[in-house]
Amino acid sequence: MWRHIASNAVTMLIVLLFMMGGVILWGKGKYDSAGPLAEAYCVEVASGSNMRRVSERLEADGAITSGAIFRMGAEYSEKANQLKAGSYLVPSSASMAQIIDTITRGGASTCGTEVVYRIGVSRINVQLRELDPATNQFLEKADFNPAEDQEPEIYTDRKTSAGTRFRVALAEGVTSWQVVEGLKGMDVLEGSVDTLPPEGSLAPDSYEVRPGDERNDVVARMQAAQERRVAQVWETRMDGLPLETPEELLTLASIIEKETGVADERGQVASVFVNRLNRGMRLQTDPTVIYGVTEGRGVLGRGLRRSELRAATPWNTYVIQGLPPTPIANPGLASLEAAAQPLETPYVFFVADGTGGHAFAETLAEHNRNVAAWRRIEAERASQSSGN
Repeated sequence: MWRHIASNAVTMLIVLLFMMGGVILWGKGKYDSAGPLAEAYCVEVASGSNMRRVSERLEADGAITSGAIFRMGAEYSEKANQLKAGSYLVPSSASMAQIIDTITRGGASTCGTEVVYRIGVSRINVQLRELDPATNQFLEKADFNPAEDQEPEIYTDRKTSAGTRFRVALAEGVTSWQVVEGLKGMDVLEGSVDTLPPEGSLAPDSYEVRPGDERNDVVARMQAAQERRVAQVWETRMDGLPLETPEELLTLASIIEKETGVADERGQVASVFVNRLNRGMRLQTDPTVIYGVTEGRGVLGRGLRRSELRAATPWNTYVIQGLPPTPIANPGLASLEAAAQPLETPYVFFVADGTGGHAFAETLAEHNRNVAAWRRIEAERASQSSGN
């Protein structure tokens, strides 16, 4: 009898082991197989969260089929305690194993909310946007001027979220003073900028920052980026340019940056200035006069006066010969490249043409005709704006 009982017990144990093995294989299959997501999904892992809370949220949102299997998989792979706070984009049909890997790997958030502090030539604004996982496109949720507008509630709420990313974006042509003033308004940064960076030394670009970053450190990154750009572009410069140093290249690029906002014109504008330098002609460019008036501290906001065109400042190229002693703004990469590789043209004059671009000329007579055409356009616009 005891032998029979023992035999049955062994048989039952074997059956149970087979069943357990089958359950484990079934669970592993579920864990590794494609998930139920029909489209990409953004999962937010809050600071201080745990695998149970995350799995329950994923199951409720239909991203996984079983929170229990998800948690067991995390335990088995020894990742249950490796959650990283942030917002992460999970692709459609992602398996539980893939999701576990995504939320424990860490790194920068790949979806959710992004706050961009845009430092422009004429204004500073804060843009809050969110990534739509289905389209992989950002949707704007708020846009405001921190110096003039009340802080939107959505910004107040989202800026403390673990998954929110922050960027500061510098427009081409901003001055160093404008950049420092813009950084002062970024309430997620700390510290102060010890000294005003030299004009032209900051690279217009987009920089990711984190709450608590020091403003001095952010400025140092911008300076390092511009230093690399100038060095690289200087090595590619055209032979025979009337530029002796990388600093002169930077100064010329800053003038090109302020003279035209039309990308296709940069090479022509550069050629005019190079031709004038080669002929010993004064550059006679208005942005240098404006910089002599403002010294980069804000926007002039009006037309130049005749007295200002004649005023002897270090930057007034109607008065001085050659390049001014410093850049007049922070030029972007395209303007640096235009200064190093200008087009070969016969032009020595240009004036606005009413389309946002310029009319270029080789002779003074041709230039005077272009100026007259521009004056007529100005008069017509003034008449239309006054209602006559």
